Amino acid sequence: MTDALRFAPGWPGIEPRWTTSAKSAVGTANNAGARVWFTASHGILNEIYYPEVDTACTRDAGFLVSAQGGYFSEEKRHCSHAVEWLAPGVPAFRLINSCHEGRYLIEKRVCCSPDFDAVLQHVRFTPLVGTLSDYHLTWLISPHLGNHGAGNSAWTGEFKGEPMLFASRDALAMAVSCTAPWLARSANFVGPLDAWNDVQRDGKMRQTYDRADNGNVSLAGEIDLVGCAGEFTIVIAFGVDASTAALHARASQLVPYDTQESQYAAAWHRFQHKLLPLDEPASANAPHLYRTSAAVIKAHGSMNSDGGMIASLSVPWGNSKGDGDLGGYHLVWPRDMVSSAGGLLAAGAQHEVLDTIRFLAAVQEADGHWSQNLWLNGGAYWHGVQLDETAFPILLVDLARRADLLDADMLALWWPMVRKAALFIVRNGPATEQDRWEEDAGFSPFTLAVVIASLLGAADIADLHGDTKAAAYLRETADAWNASIERWTFAEHTPLAQQYGVRGYYVRIGSSAELDVAAPVEGAVVIKNRTSPTEASAYDVVATDALALVRFGLRAPHDVRIRDTVTMIDALLRIETETGPTWHRYNGDGYGEQEDGSPFDGTGIGRGWPLLAGERAHYELAAGNHEEAERLAAVMRAQASDGGLLPEQVWDAADIPERELFNGRAAGSAMPLVWAHAEYIKLWRSLRDGHVFDCPPQTVARYIAQSNPVPFACWRPTMMRRDVQAGQFLRVETSAAAMVHWTNDGWKTSHDVQSIDSTVGVHFVDLPTQALPPGAMIDFTMRWDDDVRWEGKDFRVEVVAAA
Repeated sequence: MTDALRFAPGWPGIEPRWTTSAKSAVGTANNAGARVWFTASHGILNEIYYPEVDTACTRDAGFLVSAQGGYFSEEKRHCSHAVEWLAPGVPAFRLINSCHEGRYLIEKRVCCSPDFDAVLQHVRFTPLVGTLSDYHLTWLISPHLGNHGAGNSAWTGEFKGEPMLFASRDALAMAVSCTAPWLARSANFVGPLDAWNDVQRDGKMRQTYDRADNGNVSLAGEIDLVGCAGEFTIVIAFGVDASTAALHARASQLVPYDTQESQYAAAWHRFQHKLLPLDEPASANAPHLYRTSAAVIKAHGSMNSDGGMIASLSVPWGNSKGDGDLGGYHLVWPRDMVSSAGGLLAAGAQHEVLDTIRFLAAVQEADGHWSQNLWLNGGAYWHGVQLDETAFPILLVDLARRADLLDADMLALWWPMVRKAALFIVRNGPATEQDRWEEDAGFSPFTLAVVIASLLGAADIADLHGDTKAAAYLRETADAWNASIERWTFAEHTPLAQQYGVRGYYVRIGSSAELDVAAPVEGAVVIKNRTSPTEASAYDVVATDALALVRFGLRAPHDVRIRDTVTMIDALLRIETETGPTWHRYNGDGYGEQEDGSPFDGTGIGRGWPLLAGERAHYELAAGNHEEAERLAAVMRAQASDGGLLPEQVWDAADIPERELFNGRAAGSAMPLVWAHAEYIKLWRSLRDGHVFDCPPQTVARYIAQSNPVPFACWRPTMMRRDVQAGQFLRVETSAAAMVHWTNDGWKTSHDVQSIDSTVGVHFVDLPTQALPPGAMIDFTMRWDDDVRWEGKDFRVEVVAAA
């Protein structure tokens, strides 16, 4: 007869939360079968991911230390923490936790099993006061299977006679084994009655339970320190059910830790060996950031969905986030992923880039765009539309083509993907529903730079595929949009411009509404031919995004409009910190901690981004300021964590130690940000080459090296312009075949012109309006071919004097 199961009290536990996003270590096995990823901070394991890099399965796992006399210590809160990489670019780690009171030292070596779905943690506990028998060491882990802290079940049990700890949720399971004996084990609901409170209150686990079902649960086990002489290995394994997870745990436990770590490291050494030797000088701060960055990018990739890469193995401000924020940053953002692939290409990792292109082709939507962000199975998470996220994959294909990674057969394979993406851009651009920061709609200099460059890249690929008609149309569209950048986004004579002594600057977002042309009035803000005395505030927002016009080759770095904008960027967005300058995204940014350091909750104060120091360094390099670009690369190294990870943001205000916020160091948003690591690699490659690595040559040749006047003005139903300059012809674009019926004399006479198919989803008619004088009115309507239907209304465009 067996004892009755002891069910834990306190169901369903407190509301679950994630943990800090400021990671000190991330890793995974670098082999095709790898299905487990780990993170660490404050000396303990945090989220562990399985079976994909977008699926978190734990919150954290660490030790409690207690002793007679009421002594209680938690290693993540009451220790000093250090982290060491096994070798440069090999993401196996040594975590060293030194008790603040000098009573104990915990040293851990962490890696993944190279053969099984498990994370290994080899532990040595050293008493600095007293002996092993004086201490109780309790291990605590919080399962959050399948990206959920709620709805988990936990229990104690055995597999083939070996005691283990178990958890499950839906079709995911976890099993924990230990090479040292367990003195006690317990499954609990997180809350006042859990093992943490038991140990803190009574000095050791005294209330143990067998099961805790369907809630926010935790598992605890006391280690027999004397029985293992203070040294043991804990295995955290996963599977589709508890038995499979237990099998992986037991199988991993049977292989010595040193053997598995050596095999794990060998695969990473092979990866690092094939990279270009771009290592920084030994005297530099964070001397291995190049190798670290390559490993960080690679470790954020799926080993199953080849080519898929997430933005970060973290949940920004995770301590304040629960199950309502399932995605965190462990999602695919096409923009981030393309940047990451570009970083790997800059480092010489070619195979990974081809994998990324294949993944992008597989998850492209039917209409040609990519979801704003998505899971690795292709399912969308958010549903915003950002044109740059559709343009970046085109740029990646073109970058790979120019790096001689794609032969004619491969270009033919990827042309349908490129064509669909270009079709989406030309049918829906140039304004975007959201900018690159997933926020506002309108004309964004960053988006315009990326989409125009992508259209020229797509045109080159179309030519190679033999589609010369599409190539010509894509180039003409790129030219027309490029010629309108200032009309859409450059503000002149604003009070802000006058305050800083410049004529004008590129705004963060230009309105996508076509404003009436009017003579400037006193006090009005002017964006080229548009004036709006009522919308001046919209033109007071300056962003670092304008530097993309140089980065992607549309404007020369010494263009006075760019230089004036840089003046504004530095006046409004640059902050000096203890680790060097940092830049905010734009003035008025609210994505960051509150003034008192409390977490972002939908409002806050934007902080500085190390990524933007890299973008500024690329601008300086393009401008010929190599020394300044080198200095900013050093700033990025200085803003990395002690473990070599680059944060999304750094704290740029006075220190708030109780919130672990220190000037010039990581703030509470994502760390690592893979995009930042990719930017660092590209910067380091650019510095070696003496030019911007990912600047498309097509744009430089077309818009900087030579004058490229545009002979037409474009009208389309989604952007009904009101004027055409004298000497230009009017291009009328439609989404389907149509006949354009038009006049320039008030319908006394009229003309009919049949549309031309561009072959990329747009039809167009070029009306011969070049000879019309200023003041002439062009009226037109359409008859649609498919259903022989008239549009039912007329449209008017005025001829104006050339600027």
